[in-house]
Amino acid sequence: MGGDKSIRVFLVDDHEIVRRGVGSLLDDEEGIEVVGEAGTAAQALARVPALQPDVVVLDVRLPDGDGVTVCREIRSMLPDTHMLMLTSYSDDEALYGAVMAGAAGYILKQIHGTDLVGAVRTVAQGRSLLDPESTARMLKRLRDEAGRKDPLSELTEQERRVLELIGEGLTNREIGARMYLAEKTVKNYVSRVLAKLGMARRTQAAAYAVRLSMTQTT
Repeated sequence: MGGDKSIRVFLVDDHEIVRRGVGSLLDDEEGIEVVGEAGTAAQALARVPALQPDVVVLDVRLPDGDGVTVCREIRSMLPDTHMLMLTSYSDDEALYGAVMAGAAGYILKQIHGTDLVGAVRTVAQGRSLLDPESTARMLKRLRDEAGRKDPLSELTEQERRVLELIGEGLTNREIGARMYLAEKTVKNYVSRVLAKLGMARRTQAAAYAVRLSMTQTT
């Protein structure tokens, strides 16, 4: 990235006061320009592709979805856009999901302003931003999972298909339309998939499905 080119940043957070605060902080910095913002997942997915920012600062929790899914979809559309996840909570599951979805960094909202600016500059340069402790936990989890037996062997063909569609970010209704199943039936399938995979949340299954598809194509 050239020295005379501003880092174009897009903000996604459902709290207007957070967007204003972060936006003002970044706009005051030389070489950084906030080009847009969104308060929901739908707004982000509609606006980000048109603006093609260098960095998206993205809340993990959104009123109409989750930031991990938004991260994955934006990365698939704009592979050169860097995703910086911003959250109020230190959550290993969200961290894991975000990294698997292609996020370049994961920081807490309690971060100091100067550190947030530094984080934006770091990911804009194509570098990752994970503290050593988080990285160690991630590597341990990956090693632990590699040592277990293949959990997919427990899934039926229909359940595997549901898992694939969860990985594509589809809702239960959309999965039902794709597989010609009632939404309630899909909900039951999703519950069984989570139980068999030993997972508590849909975002975990989505991150797992994406990782599977990545390993199958490499």
